[in-house]
Amino acid sequence: MTKRAIVSIRDLHKNYGEGARSRRIMAGVNFDIYAGEFFVLLGTSGSGKSTLLNLLSAIDSPTRGQIRIGNTDITALNDLQQTRFRRDHIGIVFQFFNLIPTLTALENITLPQELGGAARGKIETRARELLAEVGLAERADDYPDNLSGGEQQRVAICRALLHEPQIVLADEPTGNLDEDTGRAVIQLLLRLTRDAGKTLIMATHSAEIVPLAHRVCRIADGQLHIETIAPPASANRSAVKISNNALE
Repeated sequence: MTKRAIVSIRDLHKNYGEGARSRRIMAGVNFDIYAGEFFVLLGTSGSGKSTLLNLLSAIDSPTRGQIRIGNTDITALNDLQQTRFRRDHIGIVFQFFNLIPTLTALENITLPQELGGAARGKIETRARELLAEVGLAERADDYPDNLSGGEQQRVAICRALLHEPQIVLADEPTGNLDEDTGRAVIQLLLRLTRDAGKTLIMATHSAEIVPLAHRVCRIADGQLHIETIAPPASANRSAVKISNNALE
């Protein structure tokens, strides 16, 4: 893996007001995330995992500090610029899928890029390719209500990868799935991001995912403790085989 920082965080502070009090979430955090890395944010509920993902995606803003993604300081952008940067350079996979029920699987995948002005023919072709990669080629015209949880999350992964983002953020992507389906979704997400050389940053409370990561960041009391992991060879190979049945 090339040691090139794709994310650089410097002197990051995040506080939330709770009435007359201020609650500290992050305090003077400094670290880098490298291109092509699988970086796991591990912590209990309320520890700050989702907050950090929201800061990395510019959905939220730090109290103080700087976040650079590639050559862009996202903390220096205005709201509109942050929205455009997120749309063009970041893929997000949510715990609850966030699919629009009145749109088909294909339409859910292509909508964000259509709203950004992308050519419909080009993105639809790529969306169908991604659906085929995740075993859903025949479900392109189905609505979310007709898809299982695992299938909906596969659609959400396709949506996150359609625009070839620099980084992919996954916030508890298996939290709404049963254990077997969740494990298969993680393997699928790893395969797709590693095949494309993407950086995957995942927030989770599941220690099961730790052995698959390059590095794990444990969050507690506003501080981050980062440790390097040696993923098993099978986790590093792109040819991870996944049964479609396990994802249903």
